[in-house]
Amino acid sequence: MEASPATAPPAVPRWLPAGAALAAAGWGANQFTPLAAVHRTQEQWHPVLVAVLFTAYLPGLLPGLLLGGPAADRFGRRRVVRAALLLSAAASALPTAAASSPAAACAGRLATGVAAGFALSAGTRWLRELCAAAGRSGAGERRAACATGAGLAGGALAAGMLAEWLPAPTVLPCLVHAALALLALAATTCAPETTGGTAGAPLRLGGWCRRTVGHPRFVWVVLPASPAVFGAATVAYVVLPPLVADEVPGYAPLFSGVVAALTLSVGVVAQPLAVRLHHARTARATLAGMVTVIGGLLVGALAAYGDSVALVLVAAVLLGAGYGLTLGSGLLEIARLAPPSALPSTAFLHQGAAYSGFLTPLLLAVTAGAAPYPALLTGMAVVGLLCLWVTARFSRGNPP
Repeated sequence: MEASPATAPPAVPRWLPAGAALAAAGWGANQFTPLAAVHRTQEQWHPVLVAVLFTAYLPGLLPGLLLGGPAADRFGRRRVVRAALLLSAAASALPTAAASSPAAACAGRLATGVAAGFALSAGTRWLRELCAAAGRSGAGERRAACATGAGLAGGALAAGMLAEWLPAPTVLPCLVHAALALLALAATTCAPETTGGTAGAPLRLGGWCRRTVGHPRFVWVVLPASPAVFGAATVAYVVLPPLVADEVPGYAPLFSGVVAALTLSVGVVAQPLAVRLHHARTARATLAGMVTVIGGLLVGALAAYGDSVALVLVAAVLLGAGYGLTLGSGLLEIARLAPPSALPSTAFLHQGAAYSGFLTPLLLAVTAGAAPYPALLTGMAVVGLLCLWVTARFSRGNPP
């Protein structure tokens, strides 16, 4: 009897290298979170200094997000993503001297932000187009979100585990990410390009659509909820874990990584719920997200008041869900308001407002001398209630 021919192994999906690039960029962006616990507990860095280093990511991220798409249009998706991966690897290798040089850590965070902005902007387009070329256009956004979310959550958790149980806690996690970024770089070598780029064309950022940006729904519904996106996430995994670090002696980096991974994982799971809650003439998805964020802030205030590790975990779940809901609902509102020609510019404005939430840990660290953290978190919840009232007040009267 003649033997049947061996079955050929399945080919690697064409979109997988682009997904790996997004995951590597997300990993590098969030690995500092558990390392901050090492800087605070073992190297005695001041909380304000640690908050400044965390925030240093933002001035690099926003220009990267703004320029990444136009650069990918001009030079090609793959070339821009590969350059961003190389920069991300170099940025992780730079802070290996961070134990004695906060300046090196700050430069590394800034470069990480630039690399993440370019990689996320160009890589998302690349992955979406690769999926469309394979006849799965509807899967592109979902796969990009999953790859980025996996990198953000996995980077924080892995860095926390490496910092907790292996030597050189501020160096080894960074070098591991640098190696992973180079592996992703190698994986993209033969990945197909989806646009040849136009080398002679000027770098255009796209025109602003005043009608969209000035629409009452954008001003009174989208913008008031935008800072809650990353404000909720950063409170969960940057602000709360150090407040109960004494309750987990010896495990501060691991606990910080677990909280970050929990927050971001819940956020990824919650984003599809925003689609289900979304309604053409209400803002119920946005309102649900804001209510969840307010609840998470109040639970976080109780956790800080009672030094409760369990309540920090509960707050992380609530704040993660609020992060996912407000992010998903904001993107849906932008898609309804902006015509295709103005969508990139309007989306960038929304991203900029959302990423302003990264300033929250710094603002809380600076004002911590004036009031205890439970009072500050409660005050944030009160501000959130005001924003909730504004959003609810204008959500029904200004349909797009």
